[in-house]
Amino acid sequence: MVSDKGFKGLVIKIALLDIKLQGDKAIVGAGASLTKLSYLLSENGLSGFEWAAGIPGGTIGGAIYGNAQAFGAKICDTIESVEAFDLKTMALRFFTKEQCQFSLKNSIFKKNKNLAIVSAVLNFRKEDKTIIKNKMEEFLNYRKNNHPMNLPSAGSTFINPEKKIRNKKLLEKFPELKAYNKKGVIPAGYLISKSGLSGRRIGNAQISEKHCNFILNLGGAKAEDVLSLMNLARKKVKNNFGISLETEVQFVGF
Repeated sequence: MVSDKGFKGLVIKIALLDIKLQGDKAIVGAGASLTKLSYLLSENGLSGFEWAAGIPGGTIGGAIYGNAQAFGAKICDTIESVEAFDLKTMALRFFTKEQCQFSLKNSIFKKNKNLAIVSAVLNFRKEDKTIIKNKMEEFLNYRKNNHPMNLPSAGSTFINPEKKIRNKKLLEKFPELKAYNKKGVIPAGYLISKSGLSGRRIGNAQISEKHCNFILNLGGAKAEDVLSLMNLARKKVKNNFGISLETEVQFVGF
């Protein structure tokens, strides 16, 4: 999200779009589309990337940067190595999966802004094409039915907290928390919804009624409108559940 004041600096769009398949591996440019890669892999009977189908505007570089995940799968599950350009030394560097320091929605590239991802090598496994396509269709239908796809947004606003709630009163009031405790992950959208913020609007920004972890631009929304909703959601969830939501959205110019 870019500040209403703008950004004094240089923005570089990574337009490295090449995708090359070599057996069970894919060598992919940082600017390549996640959705395009998922379909190419399915056509070649390679499984492990079905979860990425239908992510609007998502790229390999961005997914690695924030260790993107969905439906229980993470991009780090498929990473073999990553190539990055070091803006400090002006040299290319290669990182093994372990050196990428992947964690929840995080990586060494997110921690070190001097590292610009150039390409990656990913590993997949052979699978029946019908099984792959059926799984992709399942995920696409879920996104269509549960995500607000008709209005612009920055995608998931907050990281789903890997927390467990022990408060007995909360567990009685919100029985769904017991199931989330077993999984070890509580959907941020659920916490925001149960905090009474579904559909809350500030200016032309609105917390989606369809999925409360999306903040929608109804047309002409300002960054301050979105930020105000984010701060309100964090405050309400902290007060109601004792959980501090961590933003997944990246800020520029603030």
